[in-house]
Amino acid sequence: MTLNAAKPLAIARIDARRADSRGPIDDLRRKLAPEGNVVSAAGRRKTIEVFGEPLSPVEVVDRICEDVRSRGLEAVLEYTAKLDGAQLTAETLRVSPDELETAHRAADPDFLAMIRRIRDRLLRFQTAILHKDVRVEIEGGGYLRQRYLPLSRAGLCVPGGAAAYPSTVLMTAVPAQAAGVPELAVVAPPTKFGSYNTDLLATCHELGVTEVYRMGGAQAVAALAYGCEGVPKVDKIVGPGNLFVALAKRRVFGEVGIDSIAGPSEVIVVADASTPPAYAAADLIAQAEHSPGSAVLLTWHEPLIHQVAAELDKQLATLERSDLTRQSLESFGALITVRDREHAAQLCDELATEHLHIACEDPEGLLDQVRCAGAVFLGPFAPVPVGDYSAGPSHVLPTGATATFANGLSSNDFLRSNSVIAFTEATLATQADDIVRLANVEGLTGHARTVTIRKGTTDGHR
Repeated sequence: MTLNAAKPLAIARIDARRADSRGPIDDLRRKLAPEGNVVSAAGRRKTIEVFGEPLSPVEVVDRICEDVRSRGLEAVLEYTAKLDGAQLTAETLRVSPDELETAHRAADPDFLAMIRRIRDRLLRFQTAILHKDVRVEIEGGGYLRQRYLPLSRAGLCVPGGAAAYPSTVLMTAVPAQAAGVPELAVVAPPTKFGSYNTDLLATCHELGVTEVYRMGGAQAVAALAYGCEGVPKVDKIVGPGNLFVALAKRRVFGEVGIDSIAGPSEVIVVADASTPPAYAAADLIAQAEHSPGSAVLLTWHEPLIHQVAAELDKQLATLERSDLTRQSLESFGALITVRDREHAAQLCDELATEHLHIACEDPEGLLDQVRCAGAVFLGPFAPVPVGDYSAGPSHVLPTGATATFANGLSSNDFLRSNSVIAFTEATLATQADDIVRLANVEGLTGHARTVTIRKGTTDGHR
């Protein structure tokens, strides 16, 4: 139990039925967005120490990415030393095959068996949803086809600052493998929770991932995006991370593809009189313990606000990461009273959260009213960790209200598609008039000529 465990939790309580609630709700939506400045005091001190001035996170990322682009591996190693305190060389940046094999041999056999079970669940789901080629025959001859091909090379970001995440290796590597990506490069910070973590390295080896680099943060994203000595450029970068990783992914987009801007974790729990307060409190704590993490309760059953608040105090008193979780709940959490189910659905779409747990009666009915969420969990026995760890969909999800347009990571994100058009002479003749007319309307007579020349004329007109 921590020293301040008995102190009542100062989590925000918002009555969304009141006209003056708009400001606090909008503030919730902004706090963890990638444009924000969610950096710890230690992080701000480190910025001044490394760069000699109090740069914003965006400025830090711009400087690191440009440095890596221009100086390559030298810059990667410098920032790894300055930001992570790890003195690496060109030879030690990449985890060797012997190290991966040694970690695998040292791993608990039960742990490896669990990894295999989870891999099989993920693979079953990710393979089932994979896009398939489509071919449409054309009357008169020829066909149209949409074909899907795996990316050649993908970079997988795995966090490792405050905890080890073998689960993220699973949730990024297995969808890529389901899609058939032949080359996977894992980057994890050089910490005891990252690329020096035995369980993480054993998971990589078990999944057949042989390319693992000891680097994290913006410098890892930049190395994957631009390529440098010993680190070939990738086609796409996926995976979660802190604010600096999110900003770096946004900056390199266009040079490479990205999945989404996956920042600090979020959950909204929609609850009513049927929801056990202990369940709701545990669900909020589970996301807040990522620290930072946003945890929001929406309910139209007013007594639940007080019951959940009491449960939060009770459960925090026994939690291993109590202090950090408490800070998250107080900084980024809220207990919100809404008018009714429809009002709850409206706020869900406005906040467009990463995880949405519909824990009230008739969860399917409420789901029909909600459009924007990274992943949705229905009913009392589908807490968010079933998606975090084992169900089948990836736990890499859009955050910061980007679920209004972004999707969770899946095997389909590792495919690229192109269209194929095969016409016969007869088929071209049936569409020639439309093509020529539209080309001439747009003043592109050269376009028209490619059709008319095949009909024995060259004036661009019929």
